[in-house]
Amino acid sequence: MRARALADRWLPKLVLAPTLVASTVFVYGFIALTGYLSLTPSRLMPNFEFAGLANYRDLFDLDRWWTAAANLGIFGGLFIAVSLAVGLLLAILLDQKIRAEGGLRAIYLYPMALSFIVTGAAWKWILNPGLGLEKTMHDWGFANFTFDWLVDPDMAIYTVVIAGVWQSSGFVMALFLAGLRGIDDAIIKAAQVDGATLPTIYRRIVVPSLRPVFFSVLLILAHIAIKSFDLVMALTAGGPGTSSTVPAVFMYQYTFTRGQLGLGAASAMMMLATVLAVLVPMMYLETKATRRGN
Repeated sequence: MRARALADRWLPKLVLAPTLVASTVFVYGFIALTGYLSLTPSRLMPNFEFAGLANYRDLFDLDRWWTAAANLGIFGGLFIAVSLAVGLLLAILLDQKIRAEGGLRAIYLYPMALSFIVTGAAWKWILNPGLGLEKTMHDWGFANFTFDWLVDPDMAIYTVVIAGVWQSSGFVMALFLAGLRGIDDAIIKAAQVDGATLPTIYRRIVVPSLRPVFFSVLLILAHIAIKSFDLVMALTAGGPGTSSTVPAVFMYQYTFTRGQLGLGAASAMMMLATVLAVLVPMMYLETKATRRGN
């Protein structure tokens, strides 16, 4: 019995130990290493001589960095808002027990099965003025139709939003649909007995009940937006010029193309700070709301 008690006590720890060690070394260890490299004059190779905040000063003096930060604000804000709205709308429509729900759900979820590289390449063809949508409309006789956002510096970042929303809204729909199916039907029936219309029921009862789902979705979408790299590189490569460059693309270009490892590490730490700036307040508010509810 004592041996069994010891096994029950230590076996879970032994099973989890490799994962814990790997996470500590390959996640937190490399975060710490990146943080230190951001404080060094590293260029092509790591240089562990301490240089203070020089890389951060150089980073904030670069117009290219502020352009990338502004593009992230545009892309992140629109990507999160539109994905939330589209995903919630699709979930509500599927929640009406319509025919062929399984098939529609599979269609909506299909884009999430693709990598962002494939999505970017597909939308690059679709939005190419000489090959895709614009040429198709011209072939159909709509000679005045134009959709050249992909090559327009003022609109290129919005093509990334379109591709990102197309890929992620189905996943958001699945999360919201799971939340909707978890709501007690008795509450909805009681509201209908009281004379509430379906839009009112969703606006006043159902959607507020999805607060935990909203929290999860916001965290996931914010994480996707901040680390977006492959979608941007496949679709626009950060161009035309720097018009669709985001911090992840900036970090890659300065670290691996321009050989400024310290500056690239500083930009990576600023991305981490952005993630924490989103994550920590949201977790605090969610924890506070949960405690208040209990």
